[in-house]
Amino acid sequence: MAGFKTHITTSTCLGVAYGATAFTCYDVPLPACVLAAGLGGVSGMLPDLDSASGVPKRESIAFAAAVVPLLLAERFKRMGMEPEYIVLAGGAVYLFIRFVLAKILTHFSVHRGMFHSFPACLIAGEIAFLLCGHENLWEHYFNAAAVMMGFMSHLVLDEIWALDFSGGRLRFKSSWGTAMKFWGESLGSNLLTYALLAVTTLASLGDPAMMHKNPAADTAAPHQVATQPDGTEQSALPQDAEQVATQPDNRDVR
Repeated sequence: MAGFKTHITTSTCLGVAYGATAFTCYDVPLPACVLAAGLGGVSGMLPDLDSASGVPKRESIAFAAAVVPLLLAERFKRMGMEPEYIVLAGGAVYLFIRFVLAKILTHFSVHRGMFHSFPACLIAGEIAFLLCGHENLWEHYFNAAAVMMGFMSHLVLDEIWALDFSGGRLRFKSSWGTAMKFWGESLGSNLLTYALLAVTTLASLGDPAMMHKNPAADTAAPHQVATQPDGTEQSALPQDAEQVATQPDNRDVR
């Protein structure tokens, strides 16, 4: 199978090309392009989270523990959390990923299990969709697509490396077909993977951005009123948005 350097180099090149194309051809803001390029590059290591040891798992866990709290900061802010609580929540997320999640992956994951599969790729994309706290729906899709692109590059390379062209003949190695799959050998892992996929899918469909809803505007009054120094009240909405009052003689005045 392809080595760590091959995976990370390929996904990084794809991530840079993804961000550069979006910036030059579609006028996507530069910060969004840089973030998507970074996510696409790093996600090339994600399938190897099921490895018993090694650089991919260590680097992936460390990167996720550092970056996920930063991605969640905007979502925490839109939830109305105070800055101090955002810092505490970010620290809690870091500790959970760095120690609890890493321990769970070490004890229950099997290399070339369901982490190397199409459902796992969808789960990674939907998690990226949920981590994005921006109110613009397109940024959720933009980041999710970048992660899925990097994830799929890992699976494709593993399948390519499972082909042996030595001796002038094409031979399939025993690892062929273990990366790009919908179903693994362990029934428990399969059921758990698809259950997690169902959870992330439902959460994504219920995301405020998906429902075209701005959480920050939930508590705002539909018609704010400003008080003038003389004690009179004046609508804070533009004149063309104010309601029209009808006088007894049927004339409309504003």
